[in-house]
Amino acid sequence: MTIDRIALIEAFSIKLPRDAAAVTGTAGTPAELAAGGFDYRWSKTSSTLYSVNFEAALVKVALESGLAGWGEAQAPLAPDIACLIIDQLLRPAVEGQDFDGSPERVRSLRNRMYSTMRVRGQTGGFMLDAIAGVDIALWDLAGKARGASVADLLSSSAPKSRIPCYLSGLPGATNADRVERAREAWNAGFRVFKLFYDRTEEELFDLIDRLRAALGPEVSIAVDALWRLDEASAVGFGRRLDDRGALWLECPLAPESAADHADLAAEIRTPIALGETYRTRYELAPFLACGCARWLQPDIGRWGITEAAALARDVGAGARIVPHISIAMGPQIAAALQFAASSRDIDLAEYNPLVFSVANRYLNRPLQVDGAEYLVPAGPGLGVELDESAIRAVAGRVSVTRPS
Repeated sequence: MTIDRIALIEAFSIKLPRDAAAVTGTAGTPAELAAGGFDYRWSKTSSTLYSVNFEAALVKVALESGLAGWGEAQAPLAPDIACLIIDQLLRPAVEGQDFDGSPERVRSLRNRMYSTMRVRGQTGGFMLDAIAGVDIALWDLAGKARGASVADLLSSSAPKSRIPCYLSGLPGATNADRVERAREAWNAGFRVFKLFYDRTEEELFDLIDRLRAALGPEVSIAVDALWRLDEASAVGFGRRLDDRGALWLECPLAPESAADHADLAAEIRTPIALGETYRTRYELAPFLACGCARWLQPDIGRWGITEAAALARDVGAGARIVPHISIAMGPQIAAALQFAASSRDIDLAEYNPLVFSVANRYLNRPLQVDGAEYLVPAGPGLGVELDESAIRAVAGRVSVTRPS
């Protein structure tokens, strides 16, 4: 195998306007936002900021030979930050390095990036988002160099070609509107739905009961609590889900305390789902140690392929992995699907049709969903090709200083 050299890394900050009313109740804007003059606005129900735009950070890594791979950092807010980290901290660590397209080389470069700032305590947050974006691009590049899909590079057996998906969020002004959306999805083949705790508790449980009545016993309903619960309210909320046979309770409590999640898990039957808040096995370790999370939801735009694959190797039989796919463009969705396809134990992934449609606008060949299954993109690397001219047309450029 000829050894090439990494010649260039570019980062692109993407901010696309979107219809707030159309996306409320779905990934990225699960709840109504407060009015204001900023692009980032406080949620009316959960204690966090959301963007009025569709935001992402894309990464291009090119070899001296001209071969290029694309990646994406999960960046639903402030993509400029991930792009600056890539430009100022990760480029010096990666540009000019030898690259033979092997999985071992990708892993070593990911570790090199992680080591750039670990002794300074930068082992999470925006730093890891940026690393994940470059890591995904390196895997795409490796697959193209080897003429193999990322799933092939990750797996010792034939990867899957289809991944079942669940519908994430039901937009609509009323519960009747949301049930109608669910009926349409049911007719298309969906059997698993995730609801956001975006209004009052009574409205949420009314919606669950309406969906059960409309769709019957085959429907599976998961609930994302958006970190709104506390120790006083979580057990009662969880037991109401127990009574309704919920598939999982996602993000119930503030994300810092494994002990609180363990206490909750001991009191309810509904499995707890966690993962999108964290970026490494080290951050997730306290939750794994206490066994409180039975569904693990790594967001590949935060974890990267290398670290997510390590999690899949290490996790015990007591937990299932289902990739989290929130605001994402083509590289991040494709990376999640390649990751899922590489593991026989991953048989479900998140799907949001509005996010999916935006991602497909910037791909030369669209990603596909057939009924309620993703079709894993075929071809080398991630299996997708971005429309680079379209990306450059909408990207905000972060200042780049290159050596002369």
